[in-house]
Amino acid sequence: AAWVEYVNGPGGGGGILLDGRRRPVTLRHYDDGSRAAAARRNTERLLDDDGVALLFGPYSAGLTTAAAAVAAARARLLWNHGGAGDAIYDLRPGCVVGILAPARRYLAGLPALARSAHPNARTLAIARVDAGAFARQVSHGAETAARALGFGAILHLTYPPDTTDFAGIAAQIAAAAPDVLVAVGRIRHDIALARALTAPGSRPAIGLAAVVATPIADFATALGAAHGFVGPTQWEPQLAVPVPDFGPPPDVAMSLLRRAAAVHSVPVDYPAAQAFAAGLVAQRCLLDAGTADDAALYAAALTADFTTFYGRFRIDCAGRQVGRSVALAQRQRGRKAVIWPPEQADGRLQWPFRP
Repeated sequence: AAWVEYVNGPGGGGGILLDGRRRPVTLRHYDDGSRAAAARRNTERLLDDDGVALLFGPYSAGLTTAAAAVAAARARLLWNHGGAGDAIYDLRPGCVVGILAPARRYLAGLPALARSAHPNARTLAIARVDAGAFARQVSHGAETAARALGFGAILHLTYPPDTTDFAGIAAQIAAAAPDVLVAVGRIRHDIALARALTAPGSRPAIGLAAVVATPIADFATALGAAHGFVGPTQWEPQLAVPVPDFGPPPDVAMSLLRRAAAVHSVPVDYPAAQAFAAGLVAQRCLLDAGTADDAALYAAALTADFTTFYGRFRIDCAGRQVGRSVALAQRQRGRKAVIWPPEQADGRLQWPFRP
């Protein structure tokens, strides 16, 4: 919605310039209720019934995979701003353009961050849901980076997606006392595990507690301050590109995002920035290609290398985003401090974890 307001307004020129005339953008969307079957039906409806020119995916790797499969079967292009799983790009060549960095890079900087704060850090614990590729890829990326630095995994726990009681898992983590904890599940799992780790009387001896949902506003709302937790973030306002190559500057982008979020009484989180960036990327590729033909748009995306307020856009031959990295943020007494990578940090890691 923020991108549509921008592109149709004065900043965007009153629509997208194609064939010598400005074409206003109309947004059409349907609620999938976080169900893959609904995501498939919605994608079919958008493509077959509504005949949309640009198809943007849903949020989450599983839902995006479902939508991408429908698009691939029709040889249509999906602009992916919400799914970080690698499998999304394996469905059919030329059918997905990625805006966000892939899942395996979400926590790749975590071991180096831990070592920067505590040179003797060397033990790793992983707790992840046992369903879906996203959690597996995130934890594998973190473990691979950790082993490269000499870390050893002392605990590797998996749990089914219907798990609601995390007290036992939290007790096992506390008993292991790892230097680094990696926790990744659905958002509800991450919140429930974080609650168990911070239950009254619980003081787990953890150096760094990384829970993937940490930067999302719902995480802090559910846990109060959520102090001390670390998580990956694709974007924060302090990471915005000051003078982007394309699209609005950060202050204008934030104003548009806040206005769109206020309509639904929701906070501005990085998923909203990703969606806005997806619109800008598609707009730039439309201008470069001079047509809304999907094959031409994908060819334009393959050769593109530019920045928006969200950061750099550059993809590999499969459509995966390679132009940007994932930052790490820590909840620190009511604020989110970016603590990794060092060149983008506006705070320092608070070690050890003390909720």
